[in-house]
Amino acid sequence: MKLHNLIRKWAVSYTNAGKYSPIGVWFHWIMAALVLFQLGLGWMMTRRPVGGDKLAAYELHSDIGLSILLLAILRFGWRLFIPDPINDADAPRWQSKAAHLTHYLFYGLFALLPLSGWAMWSAIQPVEPLRLAGIVPIPPMPFHTLSPGWQYRVLDWAEWLHVLGVIGLAALVPLHVGAALKHHFWDRDDTVIGIVPEIRDDPRAPDHRQYNPTGV
Repeated sequence: MKLHNLIRKWAVSYTNAGKYSPIGVWFHWIMAALVLFQLGLGWMMTRRPVGGDKLAAYELHSDIGLSILLLAILRFGWRLFIPDPINDADAPRWQSKAAHLTHYLFYGLFALLPLSGWAMWSAIQPVEPLRLAGIVPIPPMPFHTLSPGWQYRVLDWAEWLHVLGVIGLAALVPLHVGAALKHHFWDRDDTVIGIVPEIRDDPRAPDHRQYNPTGV
């Protein structure tokens, strides 16, 4: 049996049980941590005085942004390879449509923000090097051939798109978290259970049962 068939069989064993595969789970939580870090770093670095520390913060911010872009591409590819599990949030009602729209908006912002940030960085001459995850060198966008006037226009447009994306992401994150909390504590369904890292039962427990949020 080919390797990709074995991987798919292993991952589908989780989705058939209403859970995301461990790879899907870690994609979610690693990207969530990076997004929160980026929002905090972006807020702090704009308040730093001009100097080497500010430039280093912008470089770190850009490197992490490109890493998020790569992770988003990989995660989207994984979702095409392994469909998401069907859980209580997929019931045919407006909340299901809103959840799917939120996911599409997240993916759009995961592309818009790194690309606009990359464009901003590339429009400032001379261009400093960027590195994916601080390791792999990434060439700048070819804006060095443009006139200074056009470089300024590119910088202005990219900055406007970046700010718009940050506002959208800052609004979506609490909306997404609030919806998850509602599903778990108000609706008491299986939506959140499917995306949290799996914790094995304690074999010393008297009944060996997993936690059941519905109390059934």
